[in-house]
Formats: sequence, C-alpha cells, structure tokens
Amino acid sequence: MILPIYLYGQPVLRKECAEVAKDYPELKQLIADMFETLTQADGCGLAAPQIGKSLRLFVVDGTELAEDYPECASFKKAFINPEILEESEDDIVYSEGCLSLPGISENVIRPVKVKIHYFDEDFQEHEEWLDGFSSRIFQHEYDHIEGNVFTDRISPIRRQFVKTKLMNIAKGKTTARYKCKRNA
Repeated sequence: MILPIYLYGQPVLRKECAEVAKDYPELKQLIADMFETLTQADGCGLAAPQIGKSLRLFVVDGTELAEDYPECASFKKAFINPEILEESEDDIVYSEGCLSLPGISENVIRPVKVKIHYFDEDFQEHEEWLDGFSSRIFQHEYDHIEGNVFTDRISPIRRQFVKTKLMNIAKGKTTARYKCKRNA
C-alpha cells in the first residue's frame, strides 16, 4: 500500500524516534509498504517518521544509482534500530534533497564512511561499514529517526536562502509528484 509522505512542518519529523520491538505488529507489512511508497515516489530512502510513525526504522534502495555509485548495486534493505558506531575523519560535500522537503536541494557535508549496527527485517543483527553514496543515504535517513532534516546541516546563510521555501512547505503551499500529508 502506498502511504502518504509527511512534509516539512509535520511534528513527527522533529521527534527522536522510539526503538522498534521485535514483536512490533505487522512489521514486515509496514516495511513492504515503505518500499512500495519509496518506489512510487522515486526516492532512494524513506524513514518511518516520513510516513507518520515515530519509529527507528528506515528503508533504502540505491540500486538504480549503481551505474554512478557501484557501492549501491545491492543497497536495498531495511534498517531497524540502527546506530552509527564510528565515522571516518574524511568528509565529502554533496547536494541532497528529501521527499519531505520537495523542491529543495542543498550541499551537505557528511563523513565518507560510517560503521553501523542494525537489525534487518528478520531481526538478524548486523555490523558493517558503509562507504561513499550508500553511507550518505544511510546518514540522511538516520537523521530522520533522530528528529533532524538535511537543512539542519547546512550553513546559517544557506538556511536563510531556503527559509521561504521551508515556510511554504510547512504552510501546505507546495506540490509533489507523490501522495503527501500536508499541513493545513
């Protein structure tokens, strides 16, 4: 089922999320719905707060980016209760956008690599390093479950430039090509 994506201004996007219990009802169906929503919206990541659920859960699908970013060739998975354990000292700047902030893209500085811990949709535990664009996708979605959006990471001057766009999204004065939950 395709779910509406919550846009900037929705309070759930600013809450630090709760851990997902192993016996969370219909977890696999929720994850399947999130993947379907992500595909329909043509994104590469979708966090539970973006569909109105304050849970430490997100899905990613970077497989369509594999030609430009080989590390994304098999990067399609669910992350339950993820943690960032370590970050590389090397950073990289890249332009990011977000399904919850349609029409906005800005350069964001992030670590090149991160060591992570998480559970998959079968609640199997994993620990691994992510590098390059897969690391960026993970970090972007991780910000969502911490109650942050990518514009929190841009310079104050750039935030001033996008302030009007953010206010318009928060006031429901924006359009998107996918099903949305707008503010009134």
